Amino acid sequence: MRFHIDYDDGQSIRGWIVPDNPLAVSRTVVVADGRRIAEIPAFITDEAFRHNGWHATGQCTFVLTEAEIPGLATLRDLELYDADTNVRIYRRPPEAAFVQRRVILINTGIEPETVLQNALFPYFRHSYFGLHRLTDEIITSILHTQMMPSAFLSGAITVPRYENSLTPDLMLTGILVQDPYVEMATRMLWLKARGEEAADPARTWRLGALAEAATFTDPYDLTDVRGLKRYFRLLPEPAYRLLFNPLVRQLGTRMPEDRLYPGNSIAAVEVLARIGVVGHHARFEAFASMFIDRLELDIPLPTMPPPRSEILDLAKRLRTVKAVDEMLVFDVALADMVQATVDKIWKA
Repeated sequence: MRFHIDYDDGQSIRGWIVPDNPLAVSRTVVVADGRRIAEIPAFITDEAFRHNGWHATGQCTFVLTEAEIPGLATLRDLELYDADTNVRIYRRPPEAAFVQRRVILINTGIEPETVLQNALFPYFRHSYFGLHRLTDEIITSILHTQMMPSAFLSGAITVPRYENSLTPDLMLTGILVQDPYVEMATRMLWLKARGEEAADPARTWRLGALAEAATFTDPYDLTDVRGLKRYFRLLPEPAYRLLFNPLVRQLGTRMPEDRLYPGNSIAAVEVLARIGVVGHHARFEAFASMFIDRLELDIPLPTMPPPRSEILDLAKRLRTVKAVDEMLVFDVALADMVQATVDKIWKA
């Protein structure tokens, strides 16, 4: 699904949605004050969609006016959604002093950084979280639209794939790097917690390729160092891909399936240098302070709770396993570089 909003002049709203099914007619759901008030199908044909191979008929454009939505000009808490995917494509919120910047927080962990995300959410007109879970077409539509001058995005996207849309003139970017051993421990416990889901035929589809990794991880006792050594000797491909230098994979490759080579770590450093605000979990206060300052907001600094003791204990055991050192060699070098740089600047 692709979408774009052409304009909202108060009296009318025009845009287009290209559905995944090239024969389908897209439908726009209109929500006001939290209530669904209308569903409008696209009724304007644009031959450009057909010529580009996006749609079979080109019937993808909609226009909302007082005729379709009585009182449209006075609705201030108005949202538009694609009926098929339930993705929000536009919001006209009540009048408020929103930050007039487009911002993205690049998550590097399997568990998103919700602390800063929750603190900044109220100050933006549009928000999209978990960006990496959306399709490439939807991500591209969100990054390229001009109708969202106040937007806060977050997700674990593969940065080089979208870097042309993340330049400083278009977007303020921020990234918070985690200790690689702590992140590996978090990912392993994440897999283990989903063992039951992976074993259930009715739910295993939710995990996709990671179902095999969760099934493999579930029976292991992660408190036993000998068991951990066996675990890393027998890793199936999906688990190996999830755990092998995930930070460099995210910053140094264009696709999650790309193979990693030593040169990718150099590419990752170059990409990291082009990100607006770079921080380390060990210095979360410094990162949050810099990020909020760049947004010119005067708000209290959020507090990042420490990782669960279960995660820290597993990370400590992982540091004793040689196979883990080999799997994280690129990420450790990159994370250490970030922490050393942040420490130097913060202490200066």
